[in-house]
Amino acid sequence: MKESHWYVYMLRCSDNSLYTGITTKIERRILEHNTSDKLGAKYTRVRRPVTLVYSEESPNRQTASQREYQLKRLSKKSKETLVLNYISEL
Repeated sequence: MKESHWYVYMLRCSDNSLYTGITTKIERRILEHNTSDKLGAKYTRVRRPVTLVYSEESPNRQTASQREYQLKRLSKKSKETLVLNYISEL
């Protein structure tokens, strides 16, 4: 059985808000958020373009979903700090 890696990611929207989600393929998902009215999230549809500002790998969907929930509960300031630290590590 092939194991797939899951990713938790944050996108910066055109209105400077942050969107958090999970996926198995980040590049494909960003493309969907930016171009597809059916596959992209309703939230990002009206806030295009979006750019990737944070991602982390998870071993499975459950762990990715739990981490997504944690990140969504953070304050905007805490999310921005996480993004700044992530970008500075690149």
